[in-house]
Amino acid sequence: MRRIFLLSTFIVFISGCNSWVQVTNEGESVRLSTSRDVANCQRIGRAQAQTLSRLVVVERGGERLQEELTRIARNEAGDMGGNVIIPESIIEEGRQSFGVYRCP
Repeated sequence: MRRIFLLSTFIVFISGCNSWVQVTNEGESVRLSTSRDVANCQRIGRAQAQTLSRLVVVERGGERLQEELTRIARNEAGDMGGNVIIPESIIEEGRQSFGVYRCP
């Protein structure tokens, strides 16, 4: 019984954490956009974001998972010299692809 209580407490604690991923200085200048907004931009590559889709036996919420994947992609795009990312795939097993663009 004690083991179940400790596991439950751990899961609640972990799920209450804001995020494992913090946006870097480079990632701060990158914004999430749509394909309509990058018509006049230069594509410079692709960011592959990956994070945990579940903790222990608990499936993570879609919104929190999307936020973390976006933060990871923003960081990677910032390192590449991009300032805009657009999602190019759906989230699948904690992974998502983003196009990286440099826009005026």
